[in-house]
Amino acid sequence: MNHLNLEEFERKIEYRFSDKSLLILALTHSSYANEIKKGKHENNERLEFLGDAVLDMVVSEYMYRHFPKMPEGELTKLRAAVVCEGSLAELSRKLGVGRCLLLGKGEESTGGRNRDSILADAFEAIIGAICIDGGMEAATKYIMGFMVEQIDHTKSNFRNLDCKTHLQEVIQKISKVPLKYAIVDEQGPDHNKVFVAEVTHDGRVLGTGSGRSKKEAEQNAANNALEHMNRPE
Repeated sequence: MNHLNLEEFERKIEYRFSDKSLLILALTHSSYANEIKKGKHENNERLEFLGDAVLDMVVSEYMYRHFPKMPEGELTKLRAAVVCEGSLAELSRKLGVGRCLLLGKGEESTGGRNRDSILADAFEAIIGAICIDGGMEAATKYIMGFMVEQIDHTKSNFRNLDCKTHLQEVIQKISKVPLKYAIVDEQGPDHNKVFVAEVTHDGRVLGTGSGRSKKEAEQNAANNALEHMNRPE
């Protein structure tokens, strides 16, 4: 990577390195380091180790502060979904990381520039490099420039995967009383009916939801209950 490409990449990630060698190291895959006989530590693996820890901490703190009623188990699941390999690889693709990687010929020939694992590791290595170069404040700013939208998007989809199961897990942490679902209303003609469901716990209504099927209505009721639980008072 020449100096011009470094500058272009820095503009893309909106961070300018004081020590350019850190950025080069973050983009150096072990296959390239081995091929040109660099030392065993002269690749991005150590920076990736650091970046992984920083990413987890920054995302965890954001979730802790912004979702005050989400229990620990749910926070853990959401964080795992946000920082999973696939999500980080997609962020790398948006930044064009693959085009900038230093890869060995073998990795190059087998599609390494677009491999999820390599792209995700490089994304974390860049975080580690920024942390060393500019400190935690710079790393946090960089991370949250991408992660606020990623967290909100993942949280929305995450909640809709199986809201009944998520709600059950939340309630089981505080009570042995089971949840109850009931269809409380049916609207429209038989060929286009809308069902309204209600979920209750120990006689208290937690949420309501509607849907084209009873199952969909129950899922939406559970989602409504989870949203109420996570909303700051």
